[in-house]
Amino acid sequence: QVQLVESGGGLVQPGGSLRLSCAASGFIFSISVMAWYRQAPGKQRELVALITGGGNTNYAGSVKGRFTISRDNDKNVVYLQMNSLKPEDTAVYYCNAGGAGGAWGQGTQVTVSS
Repeated sequence: QVQLVESGGGLVQPGGSLRLSCAASGFIFSISVMAWYRQAPGKQRELVALITGGGNTNYAGSVKGRFTISRDNDKNVVYLQMNSLKPEDTAVYYCNAGGAGGAWGQGTQVTVSS
């Protein structure tokens, strides 16, 4: 069965950095579109970044230039490097495989606060 396990969340000050990791199993990772979504309190879940099996990427306008999504197809891991973090980045971040109708991880909390 498909399993996605996120790690790397935590509390960070504005301007700081975090790297999230998502370990994947149970499907053919190398040809699957992977993505990071986030959901802040009282808000809808939103797409943050995605990466195709071939390495093409796309980002939400609010994070472009600050976040980088990458993948290691040998280790079946997708990453989200988050730099220059802002309080509005505070959310639960979810790993996704195969789009909105696909598989989801359990989520990891990212809190940006002084």
